[in-house]
This record gives sequence, C-alpha cells and structure tokens, in this order.
Amino acid sequence: MNPLSVYAETKVEAERVVLANPRHTVIRTALNGGVSPTGDRSFNEELRRAWQAGRVTRLFTDEFRCPIPAVATARATWELALSGQPGLYHLGGSQRLSRWEIGQLVAARCPELNPRLEPGSLKDYPGAPRPADVSLNCAKIRARLGCELPGLAAWLAARPQELF
Repeated sequence: MNPLSVYAETKVEAERVVLANPRHTVIRTALNGGVSPTGDRSFNEELRRAWQAGRVTRLFTDEFRCPIPAVATARATWELALSGQPGLYHLGGSQRLSRWEIGQLVAARCPELNPRLEPGSLKDYPGAPRPADVSLNCAKIRARLGCELPGLAAWLAARPQELF
C-alpha cells in the first residue's frame, strides 16, 4: 500500500486495527449512487444538482472507479455479514468507468436538465493527491454472495423509470 494522503493513512491504520481481530470484517466500498434523504449525498445527486443550477461539470477521463448502486452495496453487505466469513473484501460494481464515463451515463438519464459536461484530467487537479485508479477486484466477495454486483450501465438500463 502507498497511501497518498493523511486521510488514506488513517484508513490503512483503521483497517489494520479492525483486522487484528480475526472475527472482524473490513469492506472497501466503491463509489455509491442512489437517492439519499437530503438529495445531495451520492455522485448522481451531485451531478444532478450541478446541472439544475446550470453549472458545467468537469469530469476526469483518467480517474477510474467501479460505481455501484447503494442498494446493491447494502444487500451485499448484509449478506456478507450473515455469512460469518470475516476478512477483507472489496465491494464495487462490475464495471470499471472513468468519472467522465460515469457522468455521461448519468447525463443520459436526465436530458431534461440539459447536462453540460467537460472532460478533464486528474493531472490538472489542484487538490491533494488522488489515486488515478481505485477500481476494485471483487472476485472474493462475489464468490461468497448469492446476489450480483451490477455494473452501472446495466443497472441503469434495467431501471429506465426509477430515480437513482
């Protein structure tokens, strides 16, 4: 591991403490989408709010995630907890996407907002260092679950009328 920030260092240390007990579990989750009570918690809600305000969203073409609907994360977490198989697990969607690709999928979902996207690069990001690729290998958790870990595009396509 090579944590790039104090935040990342604290996550690594917390995992170490939790996993020191062989009966405990750490789940590293991916970017979660969905509908929150306040309407401003998930990536899709942040994009929607920006477009409602008429803002252009600049999204990185070179930063990768495995987005997953929050309902799928909750279902998988519950099933894993009931399985009694502790350890370290990665939990994300089955599709590796750039922030730019994620934005395009969400924009297609809400054309009435006239979404405006602009491609950007992580290389131009002025903030704290960020890893370019935090996509997850979820083979271990998939082997223990009875439920599927959907990719974002397939999940959206299967629910054309639902808010997400």
